[in-house]
Amino acid sequence: MNRWEGLEEFVAVAETGGFTAAAQRLGVSSSHVSRQVARLEARMQTRLFHRSTRLVRLTEAGQTFLQHCRPLQDGYDEALRTVQDLGESPKGLLRITCAVAYGERFVVPVINELVAEHPQLHVEIELDNESRDLVQEGFDLAIRLGRLADSRLVAVQLAPRTLYLCAAPSYLERHGEPATLAELAQHNCLIGTSDTWTFHAEGRELGVRVHGNWRCNSGQAVLDAALRGFGLCQLPDYYVLEHLRRGALRALLPAAQPPHNAVWALFPQRRHLSSKVRLVVERLRARLAERPEYREAAGA
Repeated sequence: MNRWEGLEEFVAVAETGGFTAAAQRLGVSSSHVSRQVARLEARMQTRLFHRSTRLVRLTEAGQTFLQHCRPLQDGYDEALRTVQDLGESPKGLLRITCAVAYGERFVVPVINELVAEHPQLHVEIELDNESRDLVQEGFDLAIRLGRLADSRLVAVQLAPRTLYLCAAPSYLERHGEPATLAELAQHNCLIGTSDTWTFHAEGRELGVRVHGNWRCNSGQAVLDAALRGFGLCQLPDYYVLEHLRRGALRALLPAAQPPHNAVWALFPQRRHLSSKVRLVVERLRARLAERPEYREAAGA
């Protein structure tokens, strides 16, 4: 006797609410579904459904059994799909969303590398600084930066990300160096996508509202303005580490530097990760680790 016999039929009836609907889902006859469920109940010596001419609903024992059956069925389905994927080359449509500047600099070159290797893979890349809804808009993958809010998405870390407060020596010679976070109010701050900068003080993360006469939603533009001595900036490591090393920028308030956040790959909560998404995640993690910006960050 097959110990799994009847489980698929039982779950289908429980989820669809009827034997006919379950049969349609499974592509079998309703009599087959009814027979399999009856045999399952006989083996278990308990009734799993209350049946009437118009209604099928789970008994208390059926509800408990369903809670244990779903993970078993999901695990079986995932194992089957994973083994099938092993022999397949990534193909089909892959939709990705990412912030504009980071996507252009770090993500798109890796995706292009994969498309060259797998010509059956078709990609749509949306570079957008808005946080897109992956589930509603049908994206397979998002690359996001910083700290993540709780969501319906699964997050995999691709690389570390550290924010630096810094300024050019020419600016500091004219205006002095801030000694505390409170003194930021006395300085011209170069504002990028947010006028609230993140720091770590008194054992917690702290947001500080900053002000200045210059603003642009481009990290590269903020960097250029900082190098010209226009004011203070707060930028991720991959923008500033080279300039810090050669002295073109100077790091400020190192004790208040916020803890490491990260670059993340996000995808909808599915037990099975398709081969094409898994390939992109693994390749991005490997290529980011090879980038000089991240090698320098790792050694900093």
